[in-house]
Amino acid sequence: MRAKKVGTAKPAKASRSPRASLLEVTLRNAIAIIVLNRPDLHNAFNDTLIAELTDTLSALDGDEGVRAVVLAGAGKSFCAGADLHWMKKMAGHSHAENLADAKALAQMLRTLYGLSKPTIARVHGTAMGGGVGLVACCDIAIAAQEASFAFSEGKLGLIPATIAPYVIEAIGARQARRYFITAERFTAAEAFRIGLVHDIVPAIELDARVNELLGALLLAGPRAQMECKALIRGVAHRPIDAKVIAGTAEHIAAVRASQEGRDGVAAFLGKRGAPWAPPEPTEGS
Repeated sequence: MRAKKVGTAKPAKASRSPRASLLEVTLRNAIAIIVLNRPDLHNAFNDTLIAELTDTLSALDGDEGVRAVVLAGAGKSFCAGADLHWMKKMAGHSHAENLADAKALAQMLRTLYGLSKPTIARVHGTAMGGGVGLVACCDIAIAAQEASFAFSEGKLGLIPATIAPYVIEAIGARQARRYFITAERFTAAEAFRIGLVHDIVPAIELDARVNELLGALLLAGPRAQMECKALIRGVAHRPIDAKVIAGTAEHIAAVRASQEGRDGVAAFLGKRGAPWAPPEPTEGS
């Protein structure tokens, strides 16, 4: 079945969300497009953006009308990580204040990583520090060929602490050792090689590639996608023992007997589209 193309994920066409002054949020064809909107600062995040992104992600996760989430950046960059002016201000605060601030950032990353809906990072320009963390938290990451990446914290005398669990899961400890301690920039091709991004395309094809993936995502069952994400979290990095084997059997048994599971199998056997899938485009449409 051919995937139906959905509305473009291009940031320039997003509309300002009344809820989030530093974000632009667009809902289009069951897709939520979140655009980090501080282009003058390369979409660096401060405490306000962190809070808004956390709240927005939480709201979208509870919206049954949203099937997938795209994360993008306005202007020349995807995300430069933390706002240095904000970091300088926080350096003068107490340990308790810095800890609360760091926990808020960690919660934002955890919310993105743990979202029940599929997430795609649309990466162009530069992704630095925490911006790379956002990429690692998403289920799928697509980058423009000219994009560049860096864990720049070391050059500032800092460490990429809150993003480390997600980055290390994506690229492994061995690659993290190199790029965390050198803080060197690396290309999109290198990001692909080490597993940070899934695909790289010419910038002009970035939106088309994202749309292609969104079309594929809309053909799969929303509960199945949620359960797949839970399955991976429950199985990854665990020994293949009796507990894991029993858990996977219980998991598929429950999903197979669910309404979505029954509907999906019946649609396949009946040679018709699943009830959650978008309709096939008609001739001339």
